[in-house]
Amino acid sequence: MAGKHFLVLAMRKPGFSDAVVQPHRDFLAELRGQGKLLLTGGFADGTGGAYILAHVDSLEAAKALVARDPLVLQDASTLTVYEWNTH
Repeated sequence: MAGKHFLVLAMRKPGFSDAVVQPHRDFLAELRGQGKLLLTGGFADGTGGAYILAHVDSLEAAKALVARDPLVLQDASTLTVYEWNTH
């Protein structure tokens, strides 16, 4: 699992709607199908979740992918992308 990964933190905004959950899951399934999604999951306290991207060339490319997430497009959550040096 060593290499370049990108950690995406998704924190729900006050107006979060459950209607965005399935489109978000569909988006993640698309990334998984492309081999770009390593892990994903929601936080136990319901405040948001995170996912880990792999096989993405740069932080800029990771941010461009994340910008297509329905959580961003529907302004449901704040998504922050970090380049993560895993080992």
